[in-house]
Amino acid sequence: MLHECGFLDPEDIREFMLHGGYRAARKAFVEMLPEEICKTILDSGLRGRGGGGFPTGRKWEAARIQNSPKKYIICNGDEGDPGAFMNRSVMEGNPTASLKA
Repeated sequence: MLHECGFLDPEDIREFMLHGGYRAARKAFVEMLPEEICKTILDSGLRGRGGGGFPTGRKWEAARIQNSPKKYIICNGDEGDPGAFMNRSVMEGNPTASLKA
C-alpha cells in the first residue's frame, strides 16, 4: 500500500482510477452477492492491524447479518502503540489503496 505514496495524488480520484483504482469495488458491486464478498475477504486471511489481528471477514459478516437500514464504517488510525503500523501514512498518501485489486 505504501509503494504508491508520493507517486499518486491522494486528492485526485481520477488519477487513482487511471491506475486501476476501484476495480475490486466495481466487481463487488456489479458481480458479487454480499455473502460472496464476506467469504472472499474471510478466505483471503485479511486481519486487522491491531494487536488482536481480528479477521476482517468476520467483522464484515457480522455487519452484513445485522437487520438495520443504516450501517457505518469507522476507520481507526490510532498510532498510540510503539512500533505499531503507521496507518496515518497510508491514509494520507494513498487513502483508497485497499480498493484496488
